[in-house]
Amino acid sequence: MGSVRFELTIDGSLRHASVLQRIIIFSSGDPLFIIHTTRKTAGARRHSGLGHDPLGRIKVALCRFNGYALESVVIYPEKSSFVRMDPRSYDCGISTQPLLGLTLGEMLSSVAARHPDTEAVVSVHQDIRWTYRELLSQVDRLAKGLMALGVEKGDRVGIWAMNYAEWIAVQFATATIGAIMVNINPAYRTYELEYVLKQAEIQTLILQGRFKTSDYIGMFYEACPDAQEARPGRLNSEKFPFLKNVVFLGDIAYNGMYTWPDLMKKGEKISDDELIARGEMLDFDDPINIQYTSGTTGFPKGVVLTHHSVLNNGYIIGEGMGFTEKDRLCIPVPFYHCFGMVLSNLACMTHGSTMVIPSPTFSAEDVLKTVEQEQCTALHGVPTMFIAELSHPDFPNYSMKSLRTGIMAGSPCPIEVMKEVNRKMNMSEIVIVYGQTETSPGVTMTTTRDPVERRVSTVGRVFPHTELKIVDPKSGKIVPRGEIGEICARGYCVMKCYYNNPSATHATLDTNGWNHTGDLGTMDEEGYVKIVGRLKDMVIRGGENIYPREIEEFLHHHPKIADVYVIGVPDEKYGEELMAWVMLTEEAGTTEEEIKEFCRGKIAHYKIPRYVKFVKEFPMSVSGKIQKFKMRELSIRELQLEDASRIETA
Repeated sequence: MGSVRFELTIDGSLRHASVLQRIIIFSSGDPLFIIHTTRKTAGARRHSGLGHDPLGRIKVALCRFNGYALESVVIYPEKSSFVRMDPRSYDCGISTQPLLGLTLGEMLSSVAARHPDTEAVVSVHQDIRWTYRELLSQVDRLAKGLMALGVEKGDRVGIWAMNYAEWIAVQFATATIGAIMVNINPAYRTYELEYVLKQAEIQTLILQGRFKTSDYIGMFYEACPDAQEARPGRLNSEKFPFLKNVVFLGDIAYNGMYTWPDLMKKGEKISDDELIARGEMLDFDDPINIQYTSGTTGFPKGVVLTHHSVLNNGYIIGEGMGFTEKDRLCIPVPFYHCFGMVLSNLACMTHGSTMVIPSPTFSAEDVLKTVEQEQCTALHGVPTMFIAELSHPDFPNYSMKSLRTGIMAGSPCPIEVMKEVNRKMNMSEIVIVYGQTETSPGVTMTTTRDPVERRVSTVGRVFPHTELKIVDPKSGKIVPRGEIGEICARGYCVMKCYYNNPSATHATLDTNGWNHTGDLGTMDEEGYVKIVGRLKDMVIRGGENIYPREIEEFLHHHPKIADVYVIGVPDEKYGEELMAWVMLTEEAGTTEEEIKEFCRGKIAHYKIPRYVKFVKEFPMSVSGKIQKFKMRELSIRELQLEDASRIETA
């Protein structure tokens, strides 16, 4: 026997209620359950079961609920549905729009049927233009090609490439046949490539050729020399026992690899009926994607996402920006990242909008040129990208009149930069999305309907169909509104697991299905969230999430390093930069440049510390625990980064 109180949001008077939006029932201060109802007209009261006294009926029902006694009732009108319903930092996104119960392949087919002649993909640097009808054709041919290689449902297909039209085709083709696409960061070098190939148990690898100083073919052969002596499709490597097929993203024939035309031609062996049959085997809860995010254990973790999670996340984001088939999104953010793959590609696809690729990697001039030439209505980027575009010497010479919206995300967004983008780039409806790879990625978002001040000072409110709470990291209890705590999310967007890593999965997902982000934030009375810091030892450099432990473990391989700790220090351009505090072995001598040279070619460039400080000891507590916050404070003073540390972010 206990007591309950419940809160509800209704439209109209209590006697003539037309909408019952939400009921939250609390027991002992905790949410017992939540009821969402659909829209009802006043004339449908009889069918709703509420009769002429909806409140009275609800009271009676609750008083009979499992022996609980009714403690209190709080009523909110519909127009006040975002007013605080609970004094604690908990919210659940309300929506009259149901989640999409489709696979990516089904969604693409549906969109292509509705908008066959709308441009789907425009790759400026490749001179490629595909309508949605043509994109679907490319995807089906590629899907058949992968099936001809023996790729089965659940097999892992890795793609190691920059932003090309073919990357998008791979994204949808793998989903169409139920394969799991593994996104491999193009900045990875042999050390990281080997780890991902092994950890994800990749069966088929698709990779690009040389780009500037990055020789992808050479790095692959270095990691897997057996491939140089193998026939295409017959790779037998003791080092990579799962890897059977390697495909070069081009028409040059390399040892042990199929060419892209080879792959597409192989698809001719597979009939339309076989492709349809494969699609009928799939469920929208099936995993289709593994994205690697660095972990506090020092090794990247493979986040497993489903059709349901990424498709709906992309759709909701597109809705928040008001996307239609008339929108054209310029995408300079990388496809391998959730930002490019979901916030960009899937936000476009679900609305029949156009994906415009300005260049393989970010170039401020290419972005400005593409926005003007392609009349883009939206632009995505991390803060450093927008800063580079605004500061480009030719910026005044390009017209930004076609722009109206876009997303700034990936790292904390400086408020003044948001205001400048709003004013100088004509992006009056620019929004912010907050989340992480583990949540597909978005959990909060500002929308085009939010006041400008909210859009530049917060990360918005919780997504529809998503629960968000802010808890005390020690007790796990929900904190009052306005107080700082760890942000936790639950819902369709949460990952299935970390691939082949149950211990890390259990450390992030609790028994009630909450994903613990490790980020610290606050929630105000209207549900707007602000990010104030990070619980986890993570550095965000220009949109790249970097965990110092991974860098520390790598640097420990240096023969002259006895101990090392890596921290993040503020940076005006990238938000944060890496700094290594290094203790050398006895009588060993080295230089900052030697440390950096040791890293080059072995780990991604953005993981190489910008600053190196040689020390004989580290700040520690009485118990011997390393105090990184003191290292950061000292470093800011020594490097004279006080101004950068004071930059206000949303």
